[in-house]
Amino acid sequence: MARTRVRIASLLALSAALALVTGCGDSNDSKAADTPTAAKGKPAVVVTTTWEGAFAKAAGAEDIKVIVPQSVHHAPDYDPKPSDLAAVAEADFVLYAPFEPYAAKIKEAAGSEAKLVEVNLDNDPAKVKAEVGKLGALFGTQDAATKWQAGFETEYGKLNEDVQAAWPDGKSPSVASQVFTTWAAKLAGATVVGTYGPEAVTPAQLAELSAKKPSLVLDNAHMSTGTVLPDSGAKQIKIVNYPGDDLDLLAVYRDAATELKKAMGTS
Repeated sequence: MARTRVRIASLLALSAALALVTGCGDSNDSKAADTPTAAKGKPAVVVTTTWEGAFAKAAGAEDIKVIVPQSVHHAPDYDPKPSDLAAVAEADFVLYAPFEPYAAKIKEAAGSEAKLVEVNLDNDPAKVKAEVGKLGALFGTQDAATKWQAGFETEYGKLNEDVQAAWPDGKSPSVASQVFTTWAAKLAGATVVGTYGPEAVTPAQLAELSAKKPSLVLDNAHMSTGTVLPDSGAKQIKIVNYPGDDLDLLAVYRDAATELKKAMGTS
């Protein structure tokens, strides 16, 4: 709770600093003049992380500002800078996830009129296509979103077939998955015998998962709990949910497919 109060206080202080900076500008300047992309019908979008950024890019947005650097695995622990608030102040949309509670405070502190949009961050293919479609409708970029959805469906299908072709002895592998990496199990066509997390695995959970004898454990690289089933013989794979700075969501699926194939004994 104390950390939360400190973070909010810092946001308010940054807001005051931003007001002093913007107050020195020409009072005749308009927001439209400062953001020509918005005037051309292409919205200025600020996102908390590269994950939301990838969804925005897939939906057709081009002017995208990412607040939290990719190197920060825990977005809620990030302390925004004055430049972050300045970007929010000029945005048309601010995208955030429910587990990033400071997003609303960022908007409030910056005095932005941007539309705050909650994004369902889940790499399950059906949920991805739904979110991209929703954002395309909000941005007015439906054509770009529809085109991306079609390309995604084609690429995902190819990756799905490729990974399944690597099944040991042609049989679907049994998997224990962290709750936020089950999409990777689906990509592999694997059989999920149990899930764990996001909290640390309890002794009772450990015993239950061990009894099901999974051949693979899918660990969340962004909130790892360490080795889940030590001495079980199960191969543990780190699954990355967040895209890189290029905001290419498809690369997340390609990388996961590569790691899954390696674990199953092929490259």
